Amino acid sequence: MNGLKLWRQTGFRNFLVADMIGGFGVGLTTVGANWYVLQMTHSNQMVGQYLTINVLAGFFMAPLAGILTDRFARQSVILWTFLGRALPMVVIAGLIATTGFNFGTMVVLAIITGAGWITYMAASRSYIQAILPDELLGAANSFVEVSLQVGMFAAGAVAGLILNVTGFAVILGLNVALFIVAAGLIKAIPKSSHQSVSTTTATDSLSFMAGLRYLVVRPVVLSLGLISILPLIVTQLFNVSAPDYVATILKANSVIYGLVDMGYGLGGLAAGLMTGWLLARRHEKTLMMGFFGLATLGLFTLVGMRLVPLTIGCTFLLGLSNSALRVIINTVLMTQVDPQYMGRATSIWNGLSQLVAGGAATLMGIANDAWGANFGFLWMAVIMVIGLIWSGWLPRFESND
Repeated sequence: MNGLKLWRQTGFRNFLVADMIGGFGVGLTTVGANWYVLQMTHSNQMVGQYLTINVLAGFFMAPLAGILTDRFARQSVILWTFLGRALPMVVIAGLIATTGFNFGTMVVLAIITGAGWITYMAASRSYIQAILPDELLGAANSFVEVSLQVGMFAAGAVAGLILNVTGFAVILGLNVALFIVAAGLIKAIPKSSHQSVSTTTATDSLSFMAGLRYLVVRPVVLSLGLISILPLIVTQLFNVSAPDYVATILKANSVIYGLVDMGYGLGGLAAGLMTGWLLARRHEKTLMMGFFGLATLGLFTLVGMRLVPLTIGCTFLLGLSNSALRVIINTVLMTQVDPQYMGRATSIWNGLSQLVAGGAATLMGIANDAWGANFGFLWMAVIMVIGLIWSGWLPRFESND
């Protein structure tokens, strides 16, 4: 019933399709860039440096992303996150097609995609909160996770095939086309006064520091937001370790790497399909602890096992857990955070995750070169154990702070 209500809303329906198309484009570039850098440099450290630049760009963009989201119509901000990434990608694809691999060009790509993604995440999640009532948020977040993961897991398989047959410039060209289509869908959404929810014109209340103060005096919300970054960090570290794990531990090619990444996406798709149903039947805290535990089990298995089917199965569990945790935590946060602060709150959590993941990605690249790619999965397992313990410490969250 909630699904039908959501699908009848033009704004949410267009956003959902754009989100899936954009997610497919992001997945193509993420999978393609990681493998392309490893293939051209034969260095995990270089892959880690690429991802570090990507996440640091997101971190430095986070304060501005939150302010833009809370100050302007969220539909417009989402539109420009698509166009702002598509236009520079045209130039980058042309450079790669004509001059070949250049790490400086990849640095520019990392900056554009990192800054664009952090802004999109702040604006899109705030947009959902602004246009939907609380009782539809769980179903909406599940739909969004489905759309994201459909795009991501399909991209994993397609990117591996494209890299094997053509090259990375083709992947960027496809991403440009997908972003333009997504921007058109967002542009077609009727304007709504609910897209910009700031209720005051005071400059201080719209500042980044005001958003930070809002969170500091709400420790449960702050803790929940900090817990939400743990799956994001693990995802970034997975992107560093997975290419080398496939190449050196499994001794496979880019097609298998694409299938492994697709396994993660399929897990995310399963999470999107089932988490809304679970939220209606189990308390959020219980679900959080269960999925942190499931992710930990899968990651510890990857440390010791070296079989392709088992790797795909464990990455499925990781995608299932990370995506379910995003749905659960985002739903709770949307009911707890005042809408006029949602953009800045989201950008603070995502920006912090980018900073931590940036440093960890570089260290993990060095560590994997020294001790092997399976060492990275041990790091990720420890992070998920921290999430399990921390979520167990949280009190039950029932009402808005």
